[in-house]
Amino acid sequence: MVRKVISITKSVPTIEGAGVHLKRAFGFAEAPNLDPFLLLDDFHSSDPERYTPGFPWHPHRGIETITYLLHGEVEHGDSMGNKGTIAEGDVQWMTAGSGIIHQEMPVGDKKNLLWGFQLWANLPASQKMMEPRYRGLTAGEIPLAKLAGGVEARVICGNVGGVRGPVRDIVIEPEYIDITVPAGASFTHPVSSGHTCFAYVMEGTGQFDDKSKKAGPESLVIFGDGDGISVSAAGTRLRFLLVSGRPLREPVAWRGPIVMNTKAELDLAFKEFREGTFLRHKGVHME
Repeated sequence: MVRKVISITKSVPTIEGAGVHLKRAFGFAEAPNLDPFLLLDDFHSSDPERYTPGFPWHPHRGIETITYLLHGEVEHGDSMGNKGTIAEGDVQWMTAGSGIIHQEMPVGDKKNLLWGFQLWANLPASQKMMEPRYRGLTAGEIPLAKLAGGVEARVICGNVGGVRGPVRDIVIEPEYIDITVPAGASFTHPVSSGHTCFAYVMEGTGQFDDKSKKAGPESLVIFGDGDGISVSAAGTRLRFLLVSGRPLREPVAWRGPIVMNTKAELDLAFKEFREGTFLRHKGVHME
């Protein structure tokens, strides 16, 4: 059964970090309907004053953060000693687990354009205190699936047309795919029944089922259940992110950058951060 669209909403301007202007596709209020996903931010600007303040050192526990960059760069460092630059087309898949402290500082391209996305995915209770890990993928490591009708898909995580993404062995069984559909063409894709599934439109306008209204740039499209999706581009090229994953169906206790299952766990995390005992991993401690 092809999934039907249950809602189409526009991302909302907000400010995060030390003063980064971005568009939030969904966050705390919407997260209960998007389990296991918590937040999706779209940072897209040609004004350095709106992004260079960046995201100075801050903690995470209990989640994974996935950063995907289209234009510009993000310089990063973390308490495990990792440091480097996320460049155009790169992905940083960070599992905070028991706790990590990191910073992300954006830099625009030659035209001052910065454009990218950060997605937060929840970890189940059984793995919230796992050892943190970091996966950095360059643009060249992300395979491109070329499909009928000129459709192209950059497969970060999941499988499209027999092309499998490099991010694997993630507990929520996610898919994260950057899809481009030429004007007048269509794209169909199987999605596991019972998994949460949404699309976020980057460019163009598309029809995401046979009855919904068309969705344009900066629109979040949430699908109902089913075993696949069918998307068609309108009069222009359509580009969108497609994300799906297995719901955890667990209690969520969330405050700022830390997401646990109970208020007591959340209070303990912030107490440990204040007292300098937050980090459990071996590495460069930042407190």
